[in-house]
Amino acid sequence: MDDTYQEAAPPPALAPFVSRLWSYRADTPSGGVQRIVPDGCCELIVHLGTPYDAQGPDGAWHRQPAVLFAGQLTRPLALRPTGPVHVIAARFTPDGARPLLGSPLRRATDRTLDLSDRLPRPPTDLTALATWLETRRAQERWAIDPTVRAALQDQAPPDHPAARRALQRAFLDQVGVPARTLRSIRRFRAVFERAEHPDAAAGAWLRAGLDAGYFDQPQMARDFRRFLGCTATEWARQQSELARRLASQSYKTDAIVAF
Repeated sequence: MDDTYQEAAPPPALAPFVSRLWSYRADTPSGGVQRIVPDGCCELIVHLGTPYDAQGPDGAWHRQPAVLFAGQLTRPLALRPTGPVHVIAARFTPDGARPLLGSPLRRATDRTLDLSDRLPRPPTDLTALATWLETRRAQERWAIDPTVRAALQDQAPPDHPAARRALQRAFLDQVGVPARTLRSIRRFRAVFERAEHPDAAAGAWLRAGLDAGYFDQPQMARDFRRFLGCTATEWARQQSELARRLASQSYKTDAIVAF
């Protein structure tokens, strides 16, 4: 099966809100189940091909909308292609999607929301998607909460208990998960790219986990079970297509092209 994946940096005015634009195409997908794992970001996804089926918490499969908002994930999301795949998408910064959604991000956590009414004539490439987002940003005067952005950059929290509670509420509203959960996801992602190498030595895995902040191998294994639904080795041997592309490219600058 031939497939193509590409990432693009957003225009400068969108950079506080959008970390990457990406596209994926597979004309003859395998049809197998793919497990998408948490990455600490929300996404706007446009299906130009046949939408994926997604598995809900009840185990039932449902067809995704043509245009959707994918909230923060705290568990793996199972997808399966149902026809030729062509996706364009915007991956937001952790606190960057709130202005687009226009409501607390916590209501979208582990969910997908149908945004087809926002894009009745979907853009057909990344440049057009960026233009649409930039128009929304300018018209709606998107803004970033500096206190939440500072917390994301690991700056010291407020000293006063009331101020800390206010920050916790704002963080959940604008990021979609508590700060503690996001830290766990980031720590997991710091080690996750080693899942591309299922035969890596156990010692290398443990060293990477300790460097990322895990106390021991059992703690790391618990997070991998939580966010992957299986061990990293099992995931690496099973996954392909979109799941593999997102895992291997999302955080690597050599996959990025500029407008």
